[in-house]
Order: sequence, then C-alpha cells, then structure tokens
Amino acid sequence: MNGFDFLLNEISRIEAGNFNGASAFWLSPNVGVCLINDDNKVFVASRLNVPGAWQMPQLLLVCFVVNEVIILTLKRGIEEGEDPRSAAIRELREETGVVSAEIMDEVPEWLTYDFPPAVKAKVNRLWRGEYHGQAQKWFLMRFTADENEINLTSGEAEPEFSDWKWATPEEVIEQAVDYKRPTYEQVMKTFRPHFTAGKATKCRSTKW
Repeated sequence: MNGFDFLLNEISRIEAGNFNGASAFWLSPNVGVCLINDDNKVFVASRLNVPGAWQMPQLLLVCFVVNEVIILTLKRGIEEGEDPRSAAIRELREETGVVSAEIMDEVPEWLTYDFPPAVKAKVNRLWRGEYHGQAQKWFLMRFTADENEINLTSGEAEPEFSDWKWATPEEVIEQAVDYKRPTYEQVMKTFRPHFTAGKATKCRSTKW
C-alpha cells in the first residue's frame, strides 16, 4: 500500500474525518518521529522561526476536503509509492542528518489537535489556505550512532532548527507549546514501556 492509499485509509478513521456535514474542512497530516538515545532520552530541536519552541521532528503534507472528497498536496511530504514509515525515516535524515536509526514502535492511531487562533491565522497566511489543525502519525526510533552524525544543516532541506538536545519524556512535554502538549502526552504514554526498558549503563551524550 503506497503512502496516499495508507493516508486515505487512516484519515478516514480519525474523528476529524466525520466532517459533520461541512462542505470544506482542512487539516494538515504529519508524520512525527520520537528519536531516543541509549539513555532513553528524546531528541528535541528548537525552531529557527520560534526561538525557545522545542519539538520532535515531523513531516508535513497538506490535506483538504471539499464535499467530503479528500485531496492531498505535498509540502516536503510523502512521495509517490512511499509509506509513512519510509517517509518518517527520510524526514529524520533531511531535518537532522540522522541515518542510523531503527523503528521500534508506532502510535496505532492518528493523533489530532486544533490550531489556536493566532497560530491558525499565521499558518493560513503562510500556506494560503484555511487550515484548522493537524493529524499526526508518530513513530518511535532508536538512535544507533555517534552524535557527530546529527547535523541540522545537512543541506538536504532548508534548515528548520537552530539547536538540539536530549530531554526526558517529562521535559519534552513541559517544553512543548501549549496546543501540542496533549499530543505529546499521548505519544509519551504510548511509548512509555520503551523508556523504562533496556536503559544503557554508560552515557555517551555531550548535549544536556
């Protein structure tokens, strides 16, 4: 099943897909990556355009619905024939330079949130649309290389982040912007068993 068919099947199952009779409803699906190191800490990065806003990597594509017909357009999104897992691996490489990572788990359902008014206005101005929120499919990955592999300016895509660090799951939630926090809480809840299992005995990180 290619990425488009997968997304069509998955999006139809989320609550936002019950359009409630609306003739047009816009949402922005994402593929998110929760990358952890040997100490079970989570990779987060600070956005260039929003200093102090720390987030996990995520891939964006735009979905809009007109008369209950789903139409997908790409914003560095899932390529033809590419499933969301492959897209998540590619996005991680393009945003962070990381190629040494193994997928361990995924959140089974799409998680959704609404944009607050100020963010919605900014997003709609930049994307020239009427976007109400996002739907996200999250994957857990284990980083298996040295930190020298991490490169926020790898050149494969326009840089989005100014800095990065490892954080505890609790810190990830605390440092997330308010409207993303419930989604991050659900992601951490789903992946919690992995944070308490197989913890490394030696710390290799220099980023704290």
